Amino acid sequence: MTLPVLEIAIGSPEIWWITIAAVLALFVLDFVITRRPHEVSMKEAVGWSAFYIALPLAFGVWIWTTFGSERGLEFYAGYLVEKSLSVDNLFVFMLLLSSFAVPRELQQRVLLIGVAGALVLRGVFIALGAAMLANFAWTFLLFGAILLATAVKVLRDTMNPAEEEVNPGELRIVRLVRRFWPVTDGYRGPRMIVVEDGKRALTPLALATLAILATDVVFAVDSVPAVFGITGDAYLVFVTNAFALLGLRALYFVLEGALGALVHLGYGLAAILAFIGAKLVMHWAHGIWSWVPEVDTLFSLGVIVGILAIVITTSLIANKRQARAIQH
Repeated sequence: MTLPVLEIAIGSPEIWWITIAAVLALFVLDFVITRRPHEVSMKEAVGWSAFYIALPLAFGVWIWTTFGSERGLEFYAGYLVEKSLSVDNLFVFMLLLSSFAVPRELQQRVLLIGVAGALVLRGVFIALGAAMLANFAWTFLLFGAILLATAVKVLRDTMNPAEEEVNPGELRIVRLVRRFWPVTDGYRGPRMIVVEDGKRALTPLALATLAILATDVVFAVDSVPAVFGITGDAYLVFVTNAFALLGLRALYFVLEGALGALVHLGYGLAAILAFIGAKLVMHWAHGIWSWVPEVDTLFSLGVIVGILAIVITTSLIANKRQARAIQH
């Protein structure tokens, strides 16, 4: 059996180093901005969100003009998938920040550390995924199965929503940490570790940050295979993840009040994950049976945009109907 062909990577060592340096510089900038705890205003959040959306759009133009339209389409499709999944992840972040009662002026620091940790985890997953895809044809089938299973879970959770409450004490990561470290009763400003009675102790801020990092592991399991379903280029997979994550801190505060309005987002994400999962399975099958068709990037981008447009429209309609019902 022949391995399905992966694209020749566009990321030369020089491009990789420049990209990583640029991403680190943006993270340093974010840490400098958040070094003094403050409540994020809507103006500040919108401004940074616009910046982090304009940045990948401009980068995609460079990819398109330098490496061709096919790679440009792969970048935009991958970024759109990652951004959609990131918005869904914000629901979980919102629940965790609320359950830990994180003060609003400290929330952006927790989110930023969580995003930084997520990017490191994605980098590891991307490296492992690229190595597996290059050497084992069944990896396409495995990734496809993961996405199809995730799609079913997302659909089931959307149709039967659980109580939107999280008990921090019941989280595995919290129980594990408490076995080895004492935890203070309340927050101590932006500090995560303090010395009390001659002993080091963690603050609830540290627990909240660890909980966010723990969820990032779960998110990476479906996020990375989803982009590999769009492009086999590890560089494009990395930059789409990086751009989607970089603006997540600011986007959280922009969408904080609007996330609940996207009542049908779960259905859309389930459909997108199922589509990409089927695309990966077909790509694997094409390597065995040449008559099995493959789905091109332009069609994939059209499907993703179409699904998102539909669920956003239906969500708006559902909200209007609910508002009318309440008025009457």
